[in-house]
Amino acid sequence: MKQVVQNYKSGELAVLDVPVPGCKPGGVLVRSAYSLISTGTELMKVSEAGMSMLGKARSRPDQVAKVMQSVATNGVPATYRKVMGKLDSYTPLGYSLCGVVEQVGTGIDDVKVGDLVACAGNEHALHAELNWVPKNLYTPVPDGLAPRHAAFGTVGSIAMQGVRQGEPQLGEVALVIGLGLIGQLVVQLLAAAGVRVVGADPDPVRCELAERLGAAACGDPASAAVEAAVAELTDGHGVDQVYLAAGGGSNQPVELAARLCRDRGRVVDIGKCRLDLPWNAYYEKELDVRFSRSYGPGRYDPEYELEGRDYPIGYVRWTERRNLACFLDLVARGSVDVEPLVSHVADFDDAVETYQRLKDGELKAVAVLFRYPEQKEEAGEAQAPAVAVPAVKRPTGGAPTPARSAKTPVRLAFVGAGNYATSMLLPHLAQRDCVELSTVVTTTALSAANAQRKFGFAEATTDLDAVLGDKSIDAVFVVTRHSSHAELTRKALLAGKTVFVEKPLALTEDELAGVLAAVEESGNDRLQVGFNRRFAPLLQEARKRFGARTGPASLRYLVNAGRLGQGSWYLQQGTEGSRFAGEGGHFVDTASWLLEADPVSVYAVATSGNEDLQVVLRYPDGSTATISYVTTGAAGFPKETLDLIADGKVLRLDDFVRASVFVDGGVGRKRWVSSRLPKARDKGQSAELAAFIKAVRTGGPMPVPLESLVATTSATLAVQAGLVGGAPVTLARAR
Repeated sequence: MKQVVQNYKSGELAVLDVPVPGCKPGGVLVRSAYSLISTGTELMKVSEAGMSMLGKARSRPDQVAKVMQSVATNGVPATYRKVMGKLDSYTPLGYSLCGVVEQVGTGIDDVKVGDLVACAGNEHALHAELNWVPKNLYTPVPDGLAPRHAAFGTVGSIAMQGVRQGEPQLGEVALVIGLGLIGQLVVQLLAAAGVRVVGADPDPVRCELAERLGAAACGDPASAAVEAAVAELTDGHGVDQVYLAAGGGSNQPVELAARLCRDRGRVVDIGKCRLDLPWNAYYEKELDVRFSRSYGPGRYDPEYELEGRDYPIGYVRWTERRNLACFLDLVARGSVDVEPLVSHVADFDDAVETYQRLKDGELKAVAVLFRYPEQKEEAGEAQAPAVAVPAVKRPTGGAPTPARSAKTPVRLAFVGAGNYATSMLLPHLAQRDCVELSTVVTTTALSAANAQRKFGFAEATTDLDAVLGDKSIDAVFVVTRHSSHAELTRKALLAGKTVFVEKPLALTEDELAGVLAAVEESGNDRLQVGFNRRFAPLLQEARKRFGARTGPASLRYLVNAGRLGQGSWYLQQGTEGSRFAGEGGHFVDTASWLLEADPVSVYAVATSGNEDLQVVLRYPDGSTATISYVTTGAAGFPKETLDLIADGKVLRLDDFVRASVFVDGGVGRKRWVSSRLPKARDKGQSAELAAFIKAVRTGGPMPVPLESLVATTSATLAVQAGLVGGAPVTLARAR
């Protein structure tokens, strides 16, 4: 299928051939009929992409702050790869469309194939021939409403949410500053609610259009016409509400709002304009400044948008989806007329030319629609998760992979192409002569296309079953969200593939049992979990310098994990598990590798709210490892520090940039310190991948025994049980 994309680094716009998105549970696959260009938001994004790197940084200081924090945590080289990888990727455009349901995912019963729906979301209602849209981001189109009009649903919801924030009352007077697409819709919604409207915009054509659509008067904000109209309609008191629907760097809108608003009036910011509030003016009138957040309640809440969890109507009357349905109803009944806003309708194939004409000012428009071809195409099969398999006895071994010629490349498939895969795994694999990147599989079309372009995959698809059935593929990498790891690993093992799955292997004991059942059923135990730290060169050298030990050891591992940003999928504990369940295996595995054994028990305690954890692991020889996993520490402090103490020796690791070993010997004390700082924090990904590829190519043993992977996963899962029970948890699976 085709999709409009932009490279944020170069500014390039393109209509790209990408795989058809998969139809996941909880949503529908929609074939676009019309999609709407947001001439404000989208053109701002297009313009930013054309800026220099310095200009981009100045326009997004919030992102610059994140980059600086990443430098402190991960070092310059890793951060550079991560940032440049994001910049030099195709990003989607669009967020408002109307189309026909082509496929229905499991759990959906309110629409059927062939229904016309309006869709929202900058990740789901894209300028693309097909989109997967979750339940709360689509709504059926009322009978008789034209698809080109229903495509206005999302921008209409943005305007409607802004109006709701202003709480207009019958007979009030409002001022709308900025008469672009959103401003024109705000004018009509206010007029439909019985509010008299004054509009302000320097473009006389837009002023005339707003008056035709219901405004009492409009004019240039720099002229006296707007102020005179407000004085006449309000008897000199000022308007009850001001809606800021303008963009740009001028502070004129907020100053005009203060001048023309009545005492204790309301100012609602809908657009992205400069907001240097003149203190005296706003203070003396005690103006109520409000913000309108996009389409309405539910926006930016992954449980609402992605998981389909609606808010009870008794508590939240107007959600994203209800706003969408309400706006379409108003258009269908003639209370809002969007046809006069349509300045241009372009064929979807002419998307790049259309954007360029808008950017250059050749095409002056309030609203532009893309019209899509009418022919049908086959969509991918729905992918539904399977039910967990009950626990079974672990096998003692599996069928070895036959050895191959050193000249024959190992053919790899990647399931998932997110940030970790593209910044920490694929750059290492793409450089290896003995590796062929065969296929990348994602549920979203554009991420697969990006990975294919950047790393040279032969194919990009959303069809996992076809990849698992391809006998020429030797190994499958599972680099998706945590909740899918166990099921995807199980399916790949049953298909006879060697599997590399990023941590965690499983989020529950049932999931772990399902993986082991697949091993037993297939005889295939060719599995590696992405516990990379044991492969880190600096830690390997420090362990060698530490030498063998005779007595039990004490190990302390401080993980300064830090807080996550709001909206991170790591916080979706209902589906993705706790943070420790997701990444704690890294630290358990490192401790077990250093102590050369698997733990026999786990004891865990937490601070109030389970923000900071203390996990104590006990080992067969009496050794202990304490993992302090904290989220409340200072961001500038190193993320990982480790101390191993035994037999008069101490090994110290400082965040994979420095290591030292202290030894008390018969002739005095000895000390080894890593001779120089490494060029970057090397946490072992490259060496881990080299060991994995060697095992696949030669048919030799996997880098980490299956028993150890299972023991580490069981210990990680036991932490939650220990927190609940308040007592040590014995690990039945430990060796």
